[in-house]
Amino acid sequence: QVQLVESGGGLVQAGGSLRLSCAASRNGFSITVMGWYRQAPRKQRELVASITSRSSTNYADSVKGRFTISRDNAKNTVYLQMNSLKPEDTAVYYCAADAGFRRYWGQGTQVTVSS
Repeated sequence: QVQLVESGGGLVQAGGSLRLSCAASRNGFSITVMGWYRQAPRKQRELVASITSRSSTNYADSVKGRFTISRDNAKNTVYLQMNSLKPEDTAVYYCAADAGFRRYWGQGTQVTVSS
């Protein structure tokens, strides 16, 4: 069982920055991949970035060069540094963690970028 607690969302102007954090608590299987997804109104949830336990990363094309995902394995925490934010980045951002052949989700945190 894995529980995820996200923090760091909010309202920012276009061009600004935000940093999201997600702390995982687990009982049992080790966490392999952690990542961030987002869902904008009337759109499907999409992958933003992911990172393996060995720090191999993957990014959506729309955020490459602007967002950076990082991970502290000792703390079971994943971060998403978001720079040069755009209005189209507005969405609910969800943390995800894979453990024991299951994917766990956080409750989501709202990110709103004003133009």
